[in-house]
Amino acid sequence: MRTGTEAAEAAAVDISALVRRLRLYQAPPSPYDGVALTSAAAAAAAGGEEEEMFRTRRAAVLVCLFRGRGGDGELRVILTKRSSSLSTHSGEVALPGGKAEEGDADDAATALREAKEEIGLDPSLVTVVASLEHFLSKHLLVVVPIVGILSDIEAFKPVLNVDEVDEIFDVPLEMFLKDENRTSEEREKMGQTFTIHYFNYEKENQKYLIWGLTARILIHAASVVYQRPPDFPERRVQFNLPKF
Repeated sequence: MRTGTEAAEAAAVDISALVRRLRLYQAPPSPYDGVALTSAAAAAAAGGEEEEMFRTRRAAVLVCLFRGRGGDGELRVILTKRSSSLSTHSGEVALPGGKAEEGDADDAATALREAKEEIGLDPSLVTVVASLEHFLSKHLLVVVPIVGILSDIEAFKPVLNVDEVDEIFDVPLEMFLKDENRTSEEREKMGQTFTIHYFNYEKENQKYLIWGLTARILIHAASVVYQRPPDFPERRVQFNLPKF
């Protein structure tokens, strides 16, 4: 049986190996870079009305991983529960992140800035290791997941921006590859059928529902980190949007 010191050393070695491997990861080319939507395409994609052509906007989210405090040292990911006063996605579970701003150097800078603004996460504590496949949100944001490693969870002292975040919590990353505590439904958009996943998680008598784009990103992130597909079937949608 490992001592506490031996377990900590093994976890550190595993994290170092994970960092090296993820830094070599190459995401596929994004089909959403430099696209424009006509009125008809925008209305169909967003489910509403749009009167003129516009370019898709960009956002980034931080998939921040750390080793759990338990003896098994499982990888966990930081999530938030959005403020109930927000105009969109109020009260929903999300990854820290948001829209790109002019001063951001790249997608990683966007994700780290937003994480600091939302939950007080000091960017110096996070080692950015990978940029994952891009996703298109229902609000026509091109969302770039950025994987970061938080090597010292004890150094992270959350400070919540109450205008944006009601709660912060963490879950095991591997749960997004398992069929446990998961339900799903099939939906159709622009002639394509796709799966929406719902993951239920309970911690200290608090219940959370992780679904939609956040669930899709975490399924993909877990697949990359653990180098295996999920235990359940997944039908994803990818829109072929016109370039400008």
